[in-house]
Order: sequence, then C-alpha cells, then structure tokens
Amino acid sequence: MLEPALGQFLDYLTVECGLAENTRLAYASDVEALARFLATRRRPDVRSVKAEDVLGHLQAQRERGLDPNSISRGLVAVKMFFRWCATNGLVTTDPTSFHDCPKLWRKLPHVLGVEELDALLAAPEADTPRGLRARALLEVLYATGARASEAATITLPNLHLDLGYARVFGKGSKERIVPLGGKARAAVAAWLEKGRPHYLKGRTSEWLFLSQKGGGGMTRNLVWRIVTGAARDGGLRLGVHPHVLRHSFATHLLEGGADLRYVQEMLGHAKVSTTQIYTHVDKRRLKALVKKFHPRG
Repeated sequence: MLEPALGQFLDYLTVECGLAENTRLAYASDVEALARFLATRRRPDVRSVKAEDVLGHLQAQRERGLDPNSISRGLVAVKMFFRWCATNGLVTTDPTSFHDCPKLWRKLPHVLGVEELDALLAAPEADTPRGLRARALLEVLYATGARASEAATITLPNLHLDLGYARVFGKGSKERIVPLGGKARAAVAAWLEKGRPHYLKGRTSEWLFLSQKGGGGMTRNLVWRIVTGAARDGGLRLGVHPHVLRHSFATHLLEGGADLRYVQEMLGHAKVSTTQIYTHVDKRRLKALVKKFHPRG
C-alpha cells in the first residue's frame, strides 16, 4: 500500500515545502487516485510500481473523460511523490521518469474575443451595489490575469489605486505585483465609493471584495458564480469562468506584442514552459486570419 509513504510525503510538503493547504490536499487526492488504481493491479507497495502502471492510470483517467489539464496536474503530483520516494530510498527506480502526457491530450485554453469580453464586462448593472461589485471583480480579473482565489483575497492595504497596482498572493503564498489599468481602477473606485459601504453597513473590513454577509471576504466559489452569472447575462456561450479571463488576459498580451517572460511574471508561473501554451493559441489565431484573408489561404 502507498498510505505510509503518502503520509510522510504530505508531511514533507507541509513542513519543508511550505505548500498551501489547498495545494497539499490536491496533491494528496492525486496520489490517492493512483493508489486506488494500483490496488486493482495488485501492486502492494511503492517498490512494485512500474512505469506502465502509471501510464495505465493516466490512460484510464483519459478514458473516463477527465480534463487533460487535470490529468497533467495529477501527473505532476505523482512525479513529485515518486521523486521524494527515490530521494528517501523507498524506491530504487522512479516509475515516472518518462515524458509528460502526449501533447494530443492537451486542450488549448478557451479565450474570449474582444466583443465577447465587452459583453461580459458590461453585463452587471452599474447602478446597484451587487452590480458594482461584479463589474469591479471582472475588470480586476481581466486586467491582472489573477486566479479566482487571488482576486478574492485582495486586501485594502495591498491595493494601491493611485499607483495603479495591487499585491496578490498565489500558489504557495508567493507574492507578486499586478498592474491595474484605467478601466479596472475606475471600476474598483466606483465599487469602493458606492457599493462597498452598502455591504459593510457601518462595519469595517480589510477585504476589497466582500461577501453578501458584509465584513467577510469572498470565497473562490462566489467569484465563479459572479463570472458565470455575468457570462449568462451577457449572452456568452457556456464554459466561461474566472480562468477564461486569465487565459484571455495572457493571450491578448501576447497578441499585442508583450514579451513571453513578462507574461510569465504577470501570471506568476514558475516556469516559462507553462506560459508557452498561450503562444500556441496566438499561432492558431494567426493561422485562422491567414486562411480567412489571404488570397491563397
């Protein structure tokens, strides 16, 4: 069984790596999914696991219709687990020392066009506290490329509208600076002046975006509900969620000529290879333009 080794590995993630609790739980879930699969193959412990077992697990996830991004994320956790096992002498051969999932498993991110973005950002009502909150949140998500959890946890001390930037905290509590454009700053200012006091009802709170209860901050689920609700009200197709705004932010920057390293820093990616997926989106767009407008396209 993998359980004894898994428990020690999770302790290592917390004590030595300092990973956030949500990340630690996600890693645990991914390795436990592999353990359940290995049980069907009668692999009693980590030493008995082979590369074909791990690949079989990935293929089984694919056949169940699991999203390719989720499969890749799970593979990262499994690789990290077996590297830790190898370092600590629990295995003599790392069964994950193969290349990542085949490229054909990976889907290009869903990106909104300019007209779709305009419809999304204009969907919330501008004359109600709830609408002002939604508009400010949407503008911040698109202006910064922040994740839902990052936008939800922006505090007033980390917001600098006069200077046009905010501090956000990403995976592993890593801090980064994200700039706020003019439209995002205007939307946030309107929320602070006309919408936020309605939620506070005389109370105080450090959170920029507030829940319906007033002094409490937003949850990631509430961010998702606001974005999907605005997409519905704006008449957009299904599948629009906070990460679509993050994808659109990165893609539009690259389309406008931004350097890939700059986009990597803005997104908070540890490796530039993670950011390179957006160059594939841009190439797809360019090919479509050539096909549409070139006389021999």
